[in-house]
Amino acid sequence: MRNDSRTDLSGLWARFKDTGDEDARERLILNYSPLVKYVGGRVSATLPQTVDTADLISYGLFGLIDAIEKYDPGRGIKFETYAIARIKGAIIDELRSMDWVPRSVRARARELEAAYIALETRLRRVPSDSEVAEEMGVGEDEFREILSKLSYTSVVSFEELWGGADREERSEGAAAIPDHNAEDPVTMFETEEVKHILAEAIEHLPERERVVITLYYYEGLTLKEIGKVLGVTESRVSQLHTKAVLRMRAKLHST
Repeated sequence: MRNDSRTDLSGLWARFKDTGDEDARERLILNYSPLVKYVGGRVSATLPQTVDTADLISYGLFGLIDAIEKYDPGRGIKFETYAIARIKGAIIDELRSMDWVPRSVRARARELEAAYIALETRLRRVPSDSEVAEEMGVGEDEFREILSKLSYTSVVSFEELWGGADREERSEGAAAIPDHNAEDPVTMFETEEVKHILAEAIEHLPERERVVITLYYYEGLTLKEIGKVLGVTESRVSQLHTKAVLRMRAKLHST
């Protein structure tokens, strides 16, 4: 039955790409719609409860439709991987356009990132939480409170590690799937360079933060699931995730 299903999908893709058949397009959207719910749920887990998951899913649906419109089956890239990156990109774009993060929180994020950059440059090593708190002129309790507030912005911050690329560039980069049929060697080189820089930044992280980034972005675990793996609370995982993203941004800006 699985082979029949794959044959049906191949037929739908062929009909849509060859003739623009609207029925085939609608059936493709329906078939892949669970991807939108999956991505919307994962993004929602990192945001305040005031952000409605249903809204995220509606934003992501536009990303799915865009992915179906632009996907080229002949390039050898798995559609699900391509679409997930585009769906998430659509959600992130909409969140950023809404500017839902308070200015005070954004200011704190810039201040914390600047502290990481200064300490990384001065110490030539990963600074401790107490050193970062001292650099910012706050106590460790206030530092942890700042991290808690910033945890809601880190999902957007990670997307921005790709250098402010547009949605299509982010989806191609985040997919991280080699395309042996690519015709543009410059684009391929830039993608590989971004992946190499990010890999170095991840390797530079303290062990627990590296584990969080790996499990969340590469293994697809939720923050709650990562907490069970590490034996800590979901809130603690969220803080580790936030620190990891800020450290990576600081590392990339200082290189």
